[in-house]
Amino acid sequence: MVIIYTDGASRGNPGPGGYGVVLKYKEHRKELSAGYRLTTNNRMELLAVIKGLEALKGEGHEVLIYSDSRYVVEAVEKGWIWDWLKKGFAKKKNPDLWRRFIPLYRKHKVRFKWLKGHAGDVENEICDRLAVKSSEGPNLLVDEGYENEVGRARQEGL
Repeated sequence: MVIIYTDGASRGNPGPGGYGVVLKYKEHRKELSAGYRLTTNNRMELLAVIKGLEALKGEGHEVLIYSDSRYVVEAVEKGWIWDWLKKGFAKKKNPDLWRRFIPLYRKHKVRFKWLKGHAGDVENEICDRLAVKSSEGPNLLVDEGYENEVGRARQEGL
């Protein structure tokens, strides 16, 4: 089984943000992180899960994802994303990321476990530090999905 710990952070919501991921498989361990100049906490939480799943080679892995994001965990575990998908993600936030997540989710046998953030779980704390540090770094990336959506909303006067 592959174990993935994830966390997202943003300084301001929206604001600069980042994600942190720890992947564990047998004796192997890998850390991933990146920062973005303008995004939201929920986007970074979901992007962390996506990046963890994208890092897996092959298909059909049993994957357990630990996340402190109720937004992500409940959307999947309670099946909300399937209703959102049927409705084309109408009036839902982050459709670009959910559409990116779904094929990755379907490639593997994924389960989620929610854990309380900042409660002393070593790997979650590492993910948090990776996410926060990435959000503070130079040369932050552009979260095109978010910035394009903000641009469209401004043009439409929303």
